[in-house]
Amino acid sequence: MKRHQNGMTLVELIITLVIIGIAAAALFSAMATITARSADPMLRQQSLAIAEGYLERLQSRSYSELNDVSQQPPRGLDGELIDELSTYQVEVRVSSSQLGPSSAQVEAKQLAVIVTDPQGEEITLSGWRTCYGEASCP
Repeated sequence: MKRHQNGMTLVELIITLVIIGIAAAALFSAMATITARSADPMLRQQSLAIAEGYLERLQSRSYSELNDVSQQPPRGLDGELIDELSTYQVEVRVSSSQLGPSSAQVEAKQLAVIVTDPQGEEITLSGWRTCYGEASCP
């Protein structure tokens, strides 16, 4: 009379534990990679917001006030340093150029705002500013 086996043998149990261990290690490794990179989009969004703010502020200045700003931490509208963003660096480059067809060229300045995040990644936004008939225009 044959008996049916109930349960698992010790070898089957060890093989099952090894397989589960390998799967868990792979899962934890993938989770660690995902978690480590989860801050990257936040840094990029923060850099983009800083660059947009600087570019808007530059474009609202008068044409004659546009000039390069040395690399510095971000500042608020009042000119004060923002402690939470002190690990970011902002550089502003202003270059003059002529735009339009040769018969109707307009003097313009290209504004480039470069923001470097704490991990050293750079994001650059650029825009143009022309003289809108202001008294200070050349």
